[in-house]
Amino acid sequence: MPLEQAHAIAVSRLAAISAQLEPLLQPTQSLTLEIGSGHGHFLTAYAQAHTEHFCIGIDLLSDRLARSLRKSQRAKLNNIAWIHADAGLFLQALPDKSLAEIFVLFSDPWPKRRHWKNRVLQPKFLSLLATKAVQGARLCFRTDHSPYFAQAREFVDQHPLWVLPEGEIWPFELATVFQQRAPDYQSFVARRA
Repeated sequence: MPLEQAHAIAVSRLAAISAQLEPLLQPTQSLTLEIGSGHGHFLTAYAQAHTEHFCIGIDLLSDRLARSLRKSQRAKLNNIAWIHADAGLFLQALPDKSLAEIFVLFSDPWPKRRHWKNRVLQPKFLSLLATKAVQGARLCFRTDHSPYFAQAREFVDQHPLWVLPEGEIWPFELATVFQQRAPDYQSFVARRA
């Protein structure tokens, strides 16, 4: 695909995401984002337990988002939305300083070294995420892939806009489908400096 065509597609997708976001966001709202929301189990339960937060789940697969929507509709939740979006484009469309909490749960670890560049938590992505997060916002990361955990933790620890406080407690526990399948997993909670 020619570069100009790829750019035009990205601009079109960004405009579509912005149009979806505009009616959802209110300036005083506490916003929780789940990147790679899967079938919506975690975020639906979170939204039920935290009605003061507006929750947005993003995923790349439309069928997952449809299942997520059905779950939240059955629960009669009005503080949750599901958006088909790439995380980078979604963050570009989001106003600055709008995120209070971000969850990245069992995202694809891209285990082969040549694919590590595709992992979500990278220094450039952490910088973009920081511009969208309020001071003190939590970034909650969980994976069952030890090398990805080590790399993500290192990136966050070295990033000037994120800190890893000692003894930070995981804010909401609900075993995701991937968590139930994993023999073990590792987590960290970072804060926006």
